[in-house]
Amino acid sequence: MPKVHISLCFVIFLCLSLQNFMRVNSQSQGSWCIANALTDNETLLKNINFACSQIDCGIILEGGSCYDPNTPLNHASVAMNLYYQAQGRHYWNCQFDGSGLITVIDPSHGSCKYQYK
Repeated sequence: MPKVHISLCFVIFLCLSLQNFMRVNSQSQGSWCIANALTDNETLLKNINFACSQIDCGIILEGGSCYDPNTPLNHASVAMNLYYQAQGRHYWNCQFDGSGLITVIDPSHGSCKYQYK
């Protein structure tokens, strides 16, 4: 019977340790909202206008850190992510009528750092 008691204590300890490990690691993972590369320019511009009516999109304006590349896809991705982050990173805040995608890989590039709150 002592072996069973020791084994049970070990299993409980292991479960508690793994639970804390998982919690710490999940807090360091991020999620970002980007535009689907197959989305047409009209929809991308609509997404930019919507997001930028809700949040400050200064970083996609000329001279901003995310202006280049100066494409609707890039600007929409940055604007959509700014909105997604500001709203609390809920999947429904990256819908954009089916044109948004959530990624766990940081899409930052060059001087353009995608916000993560």
